[in-house]
Amino acid sequence: MEIYQLKTFIAVATEGNLTRAAERVFTSPPAVSAQIKALEDELGVRLFDRSARGMVLTAAGQRLLAEAQRTIAAAQALQSTAAQIRGQARGTVRMGTVSDPVSLRLGEVFVRLAERHPEVALQLQQGVSLRAVQAVRRAELDCAYILHEHERLDGLEVRRLQPVDVVVVLPPQRAALAGASIDEIARAPWVSTPPDCGLRLQLETFFRSAGRDLPAGPMADSEGAVRGMVASGLGAGLMRRDQAEDAARLGQGVIWPGWQGRTWLCWVAADPAPEVAAITAVRSVVLEAWQAQTSEPGDRGPTVAGDVRARPS
Repeated sequence: MEIYQLKTFIAVATEGNLTRAAERVFTSPPAVSAQIKALEDELGVRLFDRSARGMVLTAAGQRLLAEAQRTIAAAQALQSTAAQIRGQARGTVRMGTVSDPVSLRLGEVFVRLAERHPEVALQLQQGVSLRAVQAVRRAELDCAYILHEHERLDGLEVRRLQPVDVVVVLPPQRAALAGASIDEIARAPWVSTPPDCGLRLQLETFFRSAGRDLPAGPMADSEGAVRGMVASGLGAGLMRRDQAEDAARLGQGVIWPGWQGRTWLCWVAADPAPEVAAITAVRSVVLEAWQAQTSEPGDRGPTVAGDVRARPS
């Protein structure tokens, strides 16, 4: 078997669709189908059940997927070690992202990486924080940006990059509530986030401050979706302050000044990290782009009305 066949196998398992898998590995659907057939013939097992809805892993395919991922990781480590011996980092690093490229300073990261390590390719995968953490632990991602409150995560290297203030944003249609109490705000319609989202803990903290349970209602799994749903009037939501201020400038929401939470933008990788030069290269350019800090004097938790630390909007 060939390494490219294993990469194709992983792509089909991830996408569940021949066309999307072909785009992922830069080839055609017939070529993908032929590679999977050749791999099944060599292994003597059926890897996928084919149906009108797509490609679904068989029980054998599920077991062999983990082995294929480990084999690819080992091959990349071998290439990276050889490159390290030559004094050169090379390879593809899979990095999870949880926010817009500007707020993650990805432009600076890509520029520095291209200048210093032109043989390192950075592959980005959008997601939410806890899913990214799980993907790093399963070696499906090499590293990730996440929103997280604590300095430690079992089994992961955590580098704090920047504190993130989180505020309540009201829909424009409910601007009259800007001077309301926390109880009134908590009783208004809300846009929630899923349990594995980095802002979910902040949302739960807000409702505990109000003495209420998190309400059922519309749910969004990205910052952009929360902002859009708030702007359309579906309910209040939590946003990073920079996003909230931008929304307020555009008339897409009103910041309620009675509460502010605090979390951190972090970069995470496996700990101990694999001895892969490409991952080391990405770590170095990410930390340089942020000039990472490990703590902030005077850091405090969420605030409620009467102790508002919100910056002027």
